[in-house]
Amino acid sequence: MSKQAKITLGQLKKMAGPEMERLLAEVTEAINEAPAGAVIAASEEPVRDAMERFRKRVFALGIQLRTDAAKAAFPPSGRCDRPTPPVQRG
Repeated sequence: MSKQAKITLGQLKKMAGPEMERLLAEVTEAINEAPAGAVIAASEEPVRDAMERFRKRVFALGIQLRTDAAKAAFPPSGRCDRPTPPVQRG
């Protein structure tokens, strides 16, 4: 991958927006569903799991953005203006 292929914070924020919304919804639900008096004990694991899923998804998005940037920076193979050699038959 080209060292020049870089992504911006803005690109990642834009792509990760829906993932962030999903994460916050999962955290909110885990905290709200926990019984009174056991909020931390009952919500800690679901929140940790949600954070792990988020981490993996956002990391994959970042890698995909950088891969796309590298592909865009690579010149497309164009038409060759040289004549093609004749095909030998025999």
